[in-house]
Amino acid sequence: MKLLIPENFILGAASSAWQTEGWKGKKEGQDSYPDSWYKNEKFVWHNGYGPAVATNFMEQYQEDVDLMKEIGLTHYRTSINWSRFFTDYENLVVDEDYAQHIDDVVNALLEANVEPMLCLEHYELPVYLSEKYDGWSSRKVVDLYAGYAKIAFERYGDRVKQWFTFNEPIVPQTRIYLDAIRWPHEQNTEKWMLWNYHKALASAQAVKAYRSLGLKGRIGCVLNPEMVYARSSSKEDKKAAEMYDLFYNRVFFDPMVKGEYSAELIALCTKFDIYFNPDENDLSIISENTLDFLGINQYYPKRVKAPRYEWSKTTPFHPEMFFENFDLPGKNMNDSRGWEIYPKIVYDMAHYLKENYGDIPWLITENGMGRENEEAYMDDLGTVNDSYRIDFIKQHIQWLLKAVEEGSACEGYMLWAFTDCVSPMNAFKNRYGLVRIELDEKRTRSKKKSAEWYGSIIQDRVLEVADECEWK
Repeated sequence: MKLLIPENFILGAASSAWQTEGWKGKKEGQDSYPDSWYKNEKFVWHNGYGPAVATNFMEQYQEDVDLMKEIGLTHYRTSINWSRFFTDYENLVVDEDYAQHIDDVVNALLEANVEPMLCLEHYELPVYLSEKYDGWSSRKVVDLYAGYAKIAFERYGDRVKQWFTFNEPIVPQTRIYLDAIRWPHEQNTEKWMLWNYHKALASAQAVKAYRSLGLKGRIGCVLNPEMVYARSSSKEDKKAAEMYDLFYNRVFFDPMVKGEYSAELIALCTKFDIYFNPDENDLSIISENTLDFLGINQYYPKRVKAPRYEWSKTTPFHPEMFFENFDLPGKNMNDSRGWEIYPKIVYDMAHYLKENYGDIPWLITENGMGRENEEAYMDDLGTVNDSYRIDFIKQHIQWLLKAVEEGSACEGYMLWAFTDCVSPMNAFKNRYGLVRIELDEKRTRSKKKSAEWYGSIIQDRVLEVADECEWK
């Protein structure tokens, strides 16, 4: 069966600054949070690989852009590394060397007919701001971020027409302060919620700054909502799914798209002493500066059921009070990554967005398949025959096209990632790229089978999929 891909349907790929750049040219005092985490807990990063070299994109970006052109990518999303963009974070003194690098990357992409999409923060919070102000705990950091955003828009907004305020803004504080599984392992649920709020406010401040400049483009945010499914049709299981959605998805969707927080979330935060006590003027900024569009990162479903046990009075508040994880028997698994494969999540997310947030434009900004030991799939010519990745991408795009046919405002699909790159802790253990990165000194690149296939569907605008499943 052949499905036609609309001409304006984005088929791109994504990455981030810290996961590709490496530290070449980085000046003293320009560490980001991932840099600091790597320096303090190198042992948790697989085989010791981290952001120090990464894919050496600082020096080899042109090689990657040339490969993007060969493949035919329509769009490429990456980030500006906030920690490297300044030599003085409070007086906003730009590091002209690094700023020139961003200029060079943007210009190279445009020359290759690949549209750049830039994100202002992909976990790259400067360590300086963490040490002086406790990061996003401080309202001061919100204002400094807004100043940074305005400078970035002024410098690149003439060429970059699509911006994102954050990538997955909920992730760092969830891993650090809610679950305490990442350095520096501080369990503090109140801080978790405060960081959530300050990032929503910072996003609105950036939107306000962007619009004040009258630039011809748009600004959104990349969120990573998990499409959550209740174990059963019971009201208890359904409530568990609703509570997960409230604390992990709507905590950003509501203020960023609707301009307000739900009364239920505020009531629960107040009840459990994790309310962020917003200033009325700041709430007005959130209300008046909602997003133009959304980036949605989707990898796997979230399945929950009603909790079986009473929450311990000696355990700090956690949203898990309201749900338990549910392990679906027989689910299809990516054995390398440990994640369920359920391509229908993108279709269900399309309907979730339409039902709850209207026709706001959106696109998949990350989706992909990490695979361990890809060398085992390499042929005599050195090409990784990653048919599993092709099947994975194909099934997700098929469901997206079905959603578009039914009226979804989805604008496209972007693969994570263009090249293999460093991931938190996982490092290079699981490979995600269309392009393979060898861990030699030169970080040698080579296209995988999926790169040629992806290029073919971009060129032909046709997706060949299996006919409807026949019963066996």
